[in-house]
Amino acid sequence: MAWDEWEQLKNQAAQKQSARMQLNQLPADGGGGSTPQGDLTVDQKDLAAIGDRAFKLWEDLGRYGRDAWSSSRTAASDLKTQGFTLGGAVDRVQSRWEEQLTSLLDACAHISNHMDFTKKVHQGDEYYIGGQISSISTLDKGFDGGKGH
Repeated sequence: MAWDEWEQLKNQAAQKQSARMQLNQLPADGGGGSTPQGDLTVDQKDLAAIGDRAFKLWEDLGRYGRDAWSSSRTAASDLKTQGFTLGGAVDRVQSRWEEQLTSLLDACAHISNHMDFTKKVHQGDEYYIGGQISSISTLDKGFDGGKGH
């Protein structure tokens, strides 16, 4: 397959995907049934599950995400030594992988930490018992100006 053909196929796939994208939303009248008023409901079990999964992903990525680092560096060096320009490309791919892995590790840690923070901030909140419902704006205040951020 020629490079131009590959680029054309990628563009066609991207156009098909964007044409099918659809956002679901509530009717303008606010519909949605008889749930209490509020824009966010969550319980401690949900927060703990999200935080635990983010932490588990962080652990696994940290443990296994760099398995190919040494062999990739060696291959890149060997290819460069033998005069192959592919060595530079392998080196660049490895560097880019490391950048992306670090970014993903940071994101997982951020999610896990925010779930722990939210759990502590809202400890004792009862979202359905007594009709108390936290809004996203309340949570935003906690993240933007609260301790532990």
